[in-house]
Amino acid sequence: MATINDVNFEKTGGLIPAIAQDFKTGEVLMLAFMNRLSWEKTLKTGKVHYWSRSRQKLWLKGETSGHVQILKDAYVDCDLDTILLKVEQLGGAACHTGQKSCFHHRVSGNELVIETSPVFDPKEVYKK
Repeated sequence: MATINDVNFEKTGGLIPAIAQDFKTGEVLMLAFMNRLSWEKTLKTGKVHYWSRSRQKLWLKGETSGHVQILKDAYVDCDLDTILLKVEQLGGAACHTGQKSCFHHRVSGNELVIETSPVFDPKEVYKK
């Protein structure tokens, strides 16, 4: 029987895809990457942590916006190299653009159409 320590981060160079899904609706909220440290911290704290590829550091989802993801359940795929996180998305938005889901562009012919409205204004939330 496999354990949480058997998740295979080495197979893909230390980072594996992590899909965040709303635990109530099943809506896919985002895809990010986890390394072993973010996986362990998520399981220990119950708050989802990822590895930020752009910042090259551990990232608590919502550390700036307050839109934290609370872990409700976690699944690992058959190859032990992809994680599915069932989460409660606090604040109503997972996307840094203010949208509920990062997957808010629908393909319509050759165009990408945004059919939803932002939950928050990113210029206000991410003041720099």
